[in-house]
Amino acid sequence: MAMAIACHNPPALSPLLAYGGRAAPTCCSVSTSSARLPRAAAAGRRWSWRLAAVAEEPQAVRQQEQRTAGSGEAGAEGAADASSKLVLVVGGTGGVGQLVVASLLSRNIKTRLLLRDPAKAVTLFGEQDDSVFQAYKADTRNGADFDPEMFEGVTHVICTTGTTAFPSKRWDGDNTPERVDWDGIRNLVSAMPRTIKRLVLVSSIGVTKYNELPWSIMNLFGVLKYKKMGEDFVRNSGIPFTIIRAGRLTDGPYTSYDLNTLLKATAGERRAVVMGQGDKLVGEVSRLVVAEACIQALDIDFTEGQIYEINSVKGEGPGSDPEKWKELFRAVKSN
Repeated sequence: MAMAIACHNPPALSPLLAYGGRAAPTCCSVSTSSARLPRAAAAGRRWSWRLAAVAEEPQAVRQQEQRTAGSGEAGAEGAADASSKLVLVVGGTGGVGQLVVASLLSRNIKTRLLLRDPAKAVTLFGEQDDSVFQAYKADTRNGADFDPEMFEGVTHVICTTGTTAFPSKRWDGDNTPERVDWDGIRNLVSAMPRTIKRLVLVSSIGVTKYNELPWSIMNLFGVLKYKKMGEDFVRNSGIPFTIIRAGRLTDGPYTSYDLNTLLKATAGERRAVVMGQGDKLVGEVSRLVVAEACIQALDIDFTEGQIYEINSVKGEGPGSDPEKWKELFRAVKSN
């Protein structure tokens, strides 16, 4: 029996990273139905599903879109750019990955997920039109899981995979830093076609200092060493890349598998963004800020081939304003 989603007042995916914390409409009771089966393709690798169109968008969502769309000309250009993208998200059910996916959908950007368990995508994000949202079954730790069809039409890739630095429940099933941050990244990048316009990889501050205190403590089980190995593999792959090294992650993770939780997510008071290069930053960063930085980097040409560290502090931030993010990235590059 297949899982289906019965939505009452289906949620409109307002831009999460405006950090507005607006209440989301109630929705999404899970039911089972033999009438609505996820369609399998590529030997059972691909799952896709549909959601009926929402008749009317809530006023708060319309107002938010008006604030973030910019002028008519800029808005039209952004809409055209969104329609031409197909972003593959790897790690889309993790703390940062969930926010990346929900924000891409809020921007009407076609999104594809690689997941160990595609059913989680239905549970977390509800049913979506399969013309804009698809999920493929793959485990990055297993190179044989990758199939060329998974990358068909993909223009950009955002990878947010990761595990804990120290042994924990998340290590069950051989989910160690070596397997996730080294084997997984190497397998993913090796399988990617060289036509990809940009790969954005989320890494960690401190990866170049894993033999120095205090970083050596975090690296007791190799997490920083393996993340650096993954970074180096990306840098030497020939694929256009941007690497975002995040500080200690705060806010969330939003792992309740409830879209409403994501829609209500805020960065609290830590909305101002601090960026650097050279692995010199020390601090923490909101998951929302990291997710937004990944999405913004896709469209900023001069971030190609660059590595950035990112923190967030108390104060007003760039939200989802592209021009403000360009200024932040440009200021780092000019220092």
